[in-house]
Formats: sequence, structure tokens, C-alpha cells
Amino acid sequence: MEKNKAKKITLYSDGSSLGNPGPGGYGGILVYNGNRKTFSGGESHTTNNRMELKGVIVGLQMLKEPCIVEVVSDSSYVVNSINKWLDGWVVKKFAKVKNVDLWQEYLEAAKIHTVKGTWVRGHDGHIENEECDVMAKNEAIKQKGL
Repeated sequence: MEKNKAKKITLYSDGSSLGNPGPGGYGGILVYNGNRKTFSGGESHTTNNRMELKGVIVGLQMLKEPCIVEVVSDSSYVVNSINKWLDGWVVKKFAKVKNVDLWQEYLEAAKIHTVKGTWVRGHDGHIENEECDVMAKNEAIKQKGL
């Protein structure tokens, strides 16, 4: 599919951990033409940044064809990495970069898409970000109870 004919998707995502590291979760919302699909998950021992990134990866993995994806996140780590740092990390073979396993998983998930990150201030009334935050925290709480 030509890139200019690709579907435009908005991927809202947030991550949470109870302790850093600790039990964590992520939540996300995919939006296309007014249709929404929510998703969430978690891990028993992780960090906030890992969960922020995992939410983006899972959302991208859910897309079945090449898309133009706007990732909306309150994580400056995720947004800046996608928009500014990732290409340089690849060139340097991820020297001194944390979460290399997830960044490589991200690259695999993102390779057929055009992805751009947009930062939003967390806990500032952004409806989708707040919804993702609730899902992420609920998943972290669920992981704590396992």
C-alpha cells in the first residue's frame, strides 16, 4: 500500500510501575476513523520506562497493515527516543542504551509503519491519556496481587 494511502492511526499509550522496578502495567488505545480499540497488559517486575515503551510496541503489533501512526504519550523518554534518538542508537549498535531488548522489539514492530511521537503532559486532563493511565495502573495492581 502506498504510504499516502495508508491508514492514519492514533496510538495513545501509558505505562506505570509500583516501585521502579516493581510490578507494572501499560494501557493503550488505538483510534482509526472514530473507532477505538483498547488494550492493556503487565509484568511482575519491571520499570516505568519499560511499560511506557511496551504499550507502544503492543499497539503497533496489533496493526495488520502499514499505517501512519501518531504515538501520543506523556513519556518524554518514549517520544524523544522515537523522534530524535533511535536512529543514532541503531548506528551505535545501542551502546550505553537501556532497554535494548524492547527498542529492538519496537524497531521490528514499527518497521512497516511511519511513526511519529507526540508528547502530552500527564495528569493534565487529556482524556485518552488519563484512560490509558487508569488501565496501566490497574494492570500494575493486578501484577502486584499475583
